[in-house]
Amino acid sequence: MTTVGRGRSRALRISVAVVAIFAVAISGMLGYVYLHLNSNIKTFSEVGLSPSRPPSATAAPGSTTGPPINLLLIGSDSRSGENLGLGGGAAVDGARSDTTILIHISGDRKHAIGVSIPRDSLVDIPACYANGAWMPAQTHVMFNSAFAEGNLPGGNPTCTQNTVESMTGIRIDHTIVADFVGFANMSTLIGGVTVCVPTVDNTYLEHAYGVTLTPGMQNLTGQAAVEYVRAREGFGDNSDIGRMKRQQAFLSALMKKMLDAGTLSNPITIYQLADAATSSLTVDSYLDSVGALVSLATQLKSVSLSNIEFVTTPWQYDGARVDLIQPDTDILWSLLREDRTLEGQDVSGASPSSDASQNPSASPTSSPSAKANVAGAPSAAAERLTVERLGAGLGLSSSLGPTAGPSASAGASASSAPTPIPSGITNNIRRADSNACSDLSYGN
Repeated sequence: MTTVGRGRSRALRISVAVVAIFAVAISGMLGYVYLHLNSNIKTFSEVGLSPSRPPSATAAPGSTTGPPINLLLIGSDSRSGENLGLGGGAAVDGARSDTTILIHISGDRKHAIGVSIPRDSLVDIPACYANGAWMPAQTHVMFNSAFAEGNLPGGNPTCTQNTVESMTGIRIDHTIVADFVGFANMSTLIGGVTVCVPTVDNTYLEHAYGVTLTPGMQNLTGQAAVEYVRAREGFGDNSDIGRMKRQQAFLSALMKKMLDAGTLSNPITIYQLADAATSSLTVDSYLDSVGALVSLATQLKSVSLSNIEFVTTPWQYDGARVDLIQPDTDILWSLLREDRTLEGQDVSGASPSSDASQNPSASPTSSPSAKANVAGAPSAAAERLTVERLGAGLGLSSSLGPTAGPSASAGASASSAPTPIPSGITNNIRRADSNACSDLSYGN
């Protein structure tokens, strides 16, 4: 009996030792993943943000989810490094913004709006900072010249953010810049994105970009995916307007693919996606960790495809450039400030029985310099847990809860929506679950 007891005790000690070794190994691996992904992330300085910004928003009275979140997504056409091969053309200094989309996530976390801003729009650009000095304000210039201000190698995202905040009266919570390489890698890692290709002049496309796109439903990866969202010539009237329609369609298809259980159930795929994303993004310093990025991404987890709307700012041609139509464009910005859908529905998450006058705590409290307040920056322990969940392929749940947002107060959502909402908005809405082959080009 004694011999048996000793044998069992020895076996137990060996089992414990083996478990401990595996635990240390796994911990070391997760630690490596965490450090590697964090080291990928590039940030830009907020030194150039305007000293006069729209005020922060607060959660609507009775809300349990927080204030709306406003993100600025910029697609850079930088030709630095590997981007030259994908972007085509000759190497040029600086960077320009091929794509700019203002993404508004509602206070109830069940709706989202993406507003495309034409790169050729004639706008006023406020004073911007570059090369150690403030550049003077400009009037009636192309919108995408803001990103090129100062001819900086990585572009000037703070100047674009200043311009959007000045145009809209909406405080931007986070700005994210993506390049060609990261976009191509991510589309490949998820097995491609299935989109509809409209009629295209492949002779031109092949000559300019070395890419052939066949009309109809196609699964695009790598450079073909990049060209689908960035090529203008060869489609419709060769304008940026048609290109934005395809960008909206591609983002819709991408979200459908990402919501597919097979895409995010594989921990290896999750890691590869995170690696590709963090390698290609340049973000504000409040998103300087994988934990903060994942926490932000989870704010969209409850938004269904039918509740994701895209729209282009109401516009009209002004020669080779674009004018933003008023008052239509200002009405569009007011819908976002008041946390409404493009049809005017209140989606702030306010409790029907709440009264803003009885909620004195619903006042802006954030400070641009208060990193923890603005970004809800997670602790090291929370970030480690995030990486563990990534590694395990589990669904994440966290609360970012940034306090910066639209200039409208919490009570603004209770006001009446603009009536009527102009056709420049209603006739140009694209929902993420729309027909994939509808409205993909403009003109001709």
